[in-house]
Amino acid sequence: MRLAKYLAHAGVASRRAAERMIAEGRVSVGGHAVSDPALDVDERSAVAVDGRTLAGAEARVVYMLNKPLGVLSTARDTHGRTTVTQLLPDAGVRLYPVGRLDAHTSGLILLTNDGELANRLTHPRFEVPKTYRATVGGGTPDASALRALRSGVELEDGLTAPATVRLLSAHVLELTIREGRNRQVRRMCEHVGHPVRALERTRFGPLRLAGLACGGHRRLSARELQLLRAL
Repeated sequence: MRLAKYLAHAGVASRRAAERMIAEGRVSVGGHAVSDPALDVDERSAVAVDGRTLAGAEARVVYMLNKPLGVLSTARDTHGRTTVTQLLPDAGVRLYPVGRLDAHTSGLILLTNDGELANRLTHPRFEVPKTYRATVGGGTPDASALRALRSGVELEDGLTAPATVRLLSAHVLELTIREGRNRQVRRMCEHVGHPVRALERTRFGPLRLAGLACGGHRRLSARELQLLRAL
């Protein structure tokens, strides 16, 4: 198995992050620092990160969390702020979030030690749909605003892909996007004259948030993992 993939399967980090760690000289094999992420290794290779030898591949798990407002979508924070990993029980493995929700967005976020799956779920090539409920200002969005969101709007980092949009009530939109740009839903809505006042992610691929209380979490079932890996 390639070294970067081995690190991801061992729950160290996503494959991309593992490649960076290797480039930074933090990974050794058989006591010698290595720089090739494609180096072939196995459980007998004595792979170590920051001097700590890895025991091998962990059992891979995925949790769903209903992230409250104000909680950071990161594994740790140097300023002592609450992170998503602190809201889960000790699973005996190192978990990290799949993608991000900004501190002012609540709702469905996944945490896992499966770096390969995390990479597939966040890589633009796979276009995994994510659905949000946005409470907006600026009055009730009219047909032209909805049409613009559905067609794609021109942001500072380029034209967005078409979104699926429904008007749930006078001030509430449901948007499904297949991209992962920074603060994308907020910027799209602001572009059409309806700044977001509150934002919640309600779906991630085939997974729904329904039934999970704010701050609550649960481990995904084998069936749900199968659906995610099939995306």
